Amino acid sequence: MSPAPREDRLPTAVDAVLHSGMRMRLASVLIAGSLLLARQPLLNAELVTVRFVEGDVHAFLALSTLSGTKLADGEWVQSTEKSTVTARLTFRFKDGSLHEETAIFSQRQRFQLLSDHLVQKGPSFPQPLDATIDAASGKTNVRYVDHGEQKTDSRQLEIPEDICNGIIPTLLRNVRADAPPKSFSFIAAMPAPRLVKLEIGVVGREQVSMGTLHGTATNYVLKVRIGGFSGALAPLVGKQPPDSHVWILDGEVPTFFKSEQPLYVGGPVWRIELTSPVTPRTRDGG
Repeated sequence: MSPAPREDRLPTAVDAVLHSGMRMRLASVLIAGSLLLARQPLLNAELVTVRFVEGDVHAFLALSTLSGTKLADGEWVQSTEKSTVTARLTFRFKDGSLHEETAIFSQRQRFQLLSDHLVQKGPSFPQPLDATIDAASGKTNVRYVDHGEQKTDSRQLEIPEDICNGIIPTLLRNVRADAPPKSFSFIAAMPAPRLVKLEIGVVGREQVSMGTLHGTATNYVLKVRIGGFSGALAPLVGKQPPDSHVWILDGEVPTFFKSEQPLYVGGPVWRIELTSPVTPRTRDGG
C-alpha cells in the first residue's frame, strides 16, 4: 500500500457499501413497485467536515463471505487534483465477475459527492447493471439486463448534498465517534434509482491487533430507512434491509479497517478487509 505522505487512508464500497466507499459504497434490499421517493430537503443535509485531507492511495483488499471463504481480490486507487478526489474501487471475482465503482468528490472544507459510476456484471450478480449519478444536475441513469433484455432507466432526482455513494468509509473516518451525523443520503439501484436514508449509529469500540501492535476500532452501523408506503411495509413482509457495519481504526489518523455489507440489492452480507501483496515463493523456498 502506498498512501500519501500525510496519512494512511482507504474508502468502498459501499456502495459501498459500500464505496463506496466505497459502495467502498452500501447496497440494500428494497421493495420494488413503489412510486414514492423518500426525498429530503437540501437544507437538512449534514455535510462532513474535512478533518483529514485525502491524498493519493493505492491499497489492496480481500472480499469474502462472513465464514471466511474468499470471493474476490480488490484494489483501491485514489488520486487528487487540487480539491477534487477520484476514488476507484475494483473487485475481480474468482468466477470472472466484476464490481467497479468510481466516485469523484470534492474536499473543500466539507466532503461532497460530485459523481458516481457503478458497474456490476458476471455470475456473482443476478442483475448486471451500469449506474451513474450526477449529483450536481440530479441526473441518474441505470442500464441493466432484465430476463436477457437490455433496459435503461433515466431519472431526474432531487439529490441531497449529503449523498454518500462510493465515499462512506471516507466520511466515517472524518466524523467524530461521539457525535456522528444522524444519517447520510444514498441512491440504491433496484434497478430503478431510489433515494433512501442510511441512519448512522455507533455499536462501540473493539480491540484489534496487528502482530505485536494493539489498538481499537470504532464499529459504525448503518441502517437503511425506506421512505413512503414501501418503507412501512418492509418489516412486515421480511424485506427490511440488513444492517451494514464499517470499522474505522482509532488513533491520530483514523483509517478504514473492514466492513460487512451487501454489494447489491438483495445480496448477501460480505466482508471487505485490507490485505497486502506478497512475493511469490521460488522453487528453493526462498
